[in-house]
Amino acid sequence: MGNAFVIGTSIMQYQQQGAIGKYNQAANNRAATVLEGQAAQIEQKAEFDVAQFNKTYQKVKGETTVALAKSGVQVSTGSAYNIALSNALEKRLQENLIRYNSQVAAANKREEASFARIKGNIARQESRLAQIGTIASAGTTLLKMGGGSPNTTGQFGSTANNTTFSNYS
Repeated sequence: MGNAFVIGTSIMQYQQQGAIGKYNQAANNRAATVLEGQAAQIEQKAEFDVAQFNKTYQKVKGETTVALAKSGVQVSTGSAYNIALSNALEKRLQENLIRYNSQVAAANKREEASFARIKGNIARQESRLAQIGTIASAGTTLLKMGGGSPNTTGQFGSTANNTTFSNYS
């Protein structure tokens, strides 16, 4: 009955360790998928932010042009032209900054996703190692219950001290 108990307990422990490893791996893979989705959302939001910025920029540009024209300033020459050129350069810089920041944030999310997958693989490997430990432990316990180590004495007794048999070896 003792051997059956050890075997039964070991099998249950082995199965639980495998299930835990698979669960942890799946949980980390789900986390990775969520993080990758967040990276895509960040990139989409950047395009939305650029579009919103351009809309605001065009509105301000139009209002500035109208205000300058009302005051009698020629918008294509002198200070007005320099202001418009400076604003256009600032606009391009802001667009690039929005895109750059989103690329950095998206890359960070993708990196987190990669680490989550690695963590899941490690959890799975750890459970496999635990399963190997369980099997080894059960085998050791069964050997001890069965009398320790294999019997090294033959059916005729030990021949180590027998000079007659020693001469023929």
